[in-house]
Amino acid sequence: MSKPGKTGIVRIIDATRYSKQGLVAAWRHESAFRQECTLALLLLPFAWLLGTTAAERSLLIAVLGLVLITELLNSGLEAVVDRIGEEHHDLAGRAKDMGSAAVFISLLLVLVVWGTVAIQRFF
Repeated sequence: MSKPGKTGIVRIIDATRYSKQGLVAAWRHESAFRQECTLALLLLPFAWLLGTTAAERSLLIAVLGLVLITELLNSGLEAVVDRIGEEHHDLAGRAKDMGSAAVFISLLLVLVVWGTVAIQRFF
């Protein structure tokens, strides 16, 4: 049984609009997302300078994208938890902490991948 609703190109157009709205909301309301976008934009040109193969460049760029994806998911999770209630609850706190940990791990991956490629390139 399929989910009722729009299909085909109309669904794709709607999904694209919703994605744009999510990116705009993250940019407007999430300082961490703005900081990580800025970091990604600053590092992006260096992916071409640091990477010597298409695979290396792709990996350097992919981990930057992973940080942004993880931050978007974390921000969405926090918004849902905050929508449910402002009072402290252990499960709500745990969910927020886990989202934050996911962002932290994605940032560590940036350090590992960029560091590994840099070490291989220069040493």
